[in-house]
Amino acid sequence: MDIRLIRNDDDHAAAVREIERLWGAEVGTADGDKLDVLAMLVEKYEEERWPDGDTSDPVDLLNYAIDELGHTQAELAELLGSRSRASEVLGRRRALTVEMIRKVSAAWKIPAELLVRPIRSAA
Repeated sequence: MDIRLIRNDDDHAAAVREIERLWGAEVGTADGDKLDVLAMLVEKYEEERWPDGDTSDPVDLLNYAIDELGHTQAELAELLGSRSRASEVLGRRRALTVEMIRKVSAAWKIPAELLVRPIRSAA
């Protein structure tokens, strides 16, 4: 794999696969250097693609995906099984289940580790 900027989810997936292949490479070797550079590129892409911060929770990420990434609440409803379930999640009245997290992560390319965080309660 050539090292290049990560511009989309396909580039991200390829970089993550290469990181997995290189994992454990010795520091200072060509593979070790490649691993370090890819890790930095992946981290930068993830920070830009999925704004995180200490204050965001899964609902914030879902709203971001709907507002900024072109997804819709109807798509979320289809993934979660019903419009009322999607509304409850977005209204912070229902937590995401493991199955919901898997479906959203796979369909919307949001890392599952960002969706497993506790949801802040509706104030």
